[in-house]
This record gives sequence, structure tokens and C-alpha cells, in this order.
Amino acid sequence: MAKDLTVIMEDRPGTLADMGEVLGNAGINIEGMCATTNKGEGVIHILVEDSAGTRKALEAKGVKVSAEREVVVVDIEDRAGALGEIARKLANAGVNVELVYLATKTRLVIGVDDLEKARSAI
Repeated sequence: MAKDLTVIMEDRPGTLADMGEVLGNAGINIEGMCATTNKGEGVIHILVEDSAGTRKALEAKGVKVSAEREVVVVDIEDRAGALGEIARKLANAGVNVELVYLATKTRLVIGVDDLEKARSAI
């Protein structure tokens, strides 16, 4: 099962390349990713199958993994309105969306406050 890891890195040229190379050399495939910067830090969410191996590879190189969470991963059509339909189902079920980004193979990654309700709603 894929998991979302939150990785904190310094906001400077090369840190994303460093992370990609470390994971590539460890045989870890990044299936989805979202990254932003704020006040000198890069906050990167990555979707991976092997969370333990990912954490081990990154931490061996001094890269901080600040969080790990189970997420809902949904196949989504590449068309107008698809996100709204899924988000409405979650809202109607009383599920709060805390994180969302796209992954490879047109999949939507959703971090929520109630995984069971979310899975039932979608």
C-alpha cells in the first residue's frame, strides 16, 4: 500500500536533485509528488510503496522525513469536473480533506481525517 511521506529539505538549488538521486539509487520509485517552499524550507510530499526503504535511504543521507501517513489513492479521469465529483462525495460523508495532489497514471492522492469514511464514500 502506498504511503505519503513528508520530507523537509533546505530550499536551495540541488536538494530536489539530491533526493531524486538518493531514492533512484535505492531503487525507490516516486509515484506522486507535491512540493512547496516556505521560509527557507522545502516541504515535499512523496507517494511511495516502500515507505520503510524510502525513510531509510533518505535518513542515511541526512534528509529529514517529518511525517508518514496512509492516504487514499483514487483513479481519476482526466476531465473537467472529476475532482469536484470526488471532493463532493467526501464532503457529503463529512470527511475533511487535508492533503491532495496528483500521482502517476492519473491518480488522485488524498490525505483525510477519516480514512474509513473516505474509502466508503468514494
